[in-house]
Amino acid sequence: MTRTRLWLFWSSLAVYAAIVAAVVTTSWLVHLDWQLMLFRPYKQWPEFHAFLDYFVVLGQRAPTAVAVLAWLGWRAWRQHTLRPLLVLGGSLLLLNVTVGAAKIGMGRLGPHYATEIGSNEMWAGGDIFPSGHTANAVVTWGVVAYLATTPRARRTASVACAMVALGVGSTTVYLGTHWLSDVLLGWVAGLLVLLALPWFEPGMAYAEAWLLDLRDRLRGRPTGDPSAPASLSPLATRVSIVSQRPTGPAAGTGNEPPREMARVSSGTGPPPRPDAWPHLGPHAARHERPPATPGGHRRPPQSDRPGGRTQARTGR
Repeated sequence: MTRTRLWLFWSSLAVYAAIVAAVVTTSWLVHLDWQLMLFRPYKQWPEFHAFLDYFVVLGQRAPTAVAVLAWLGWRAWRQHTLRPLLVLGGSLLLLNVTVGAAKIGMGRLGPHYATEIGSNEMWAGGDIFPSGHTANAVVTWGVVAYLATTPRARRTASVACAMVALGVGSTTVYLGTHWLSDVLLGWVAGLLVLLALPWFEPGMAYAEAWLLDLRDRLRGRPTGDPSAPASLSPLATRVSIVSQRPTGPAAGTGNEPPREMARVSSGTGPPPRPDAWPHLGPHAARHERPPATPGGHRRPPQSDRPGGRTQARTGR
């Protein structure tokens, strides 16, 4: 993890703690929650209600996970790696554990179930704090930016992800399903999950190697056979290879060495044959070939042939 990402992580964690403390102590943030709730934005601007009812689906876990899974599944198939799927699964698992634990632990009631005006509604059996819609929008769409293969694609995807997450969180406040502080904490909770992903990269690399090794065992292929393809190497070797693969913007760009060269360099397969692709056999260098005659023949003129064929051939 880079120093900048580490600094962002700890700064976001401090903001997370500050928001929780502001709600627990019933500070000005709780009063702002109640002002927005009593303002009822969905009644002030009812013309946006129908559209925003559909837009907020971009933060629901099931539809967004299916959409992103389809894209990352295609990426995994093209790049011959399970990493995109493991990153998505690991990020959603981390999101469920952290956000779910916070929801259950603080038990805050939502605006539609509030019991006392001005109260923070904490530890009342609810599950609204932080906003799961908002955190899910940050993480699910943020994984697409996290797995981008070029800096330009990563910047574009990051901006798009931020816009969707901001829109989803603001929509829940408009609809009255979340307090403003719920949304603020959901944004920070999702960002913390994305910032923590590099710490889980070694575990995901091990999981990928283990799954590939299990696949080979189920197919009945020996994993210790030196003549087997490189994907059938022992688990320890596979973990080393997977963990050394680039995981940043350079990953999956198509610059990896050919599989046949990787097998030879790692010593897990036989050396390539001399007649292997792209050549059908060994060829002499161009400067070693005899020069072509004006008639198109590469064989030098034979002066010992009768009938003066040499003069006739070279005189054409």
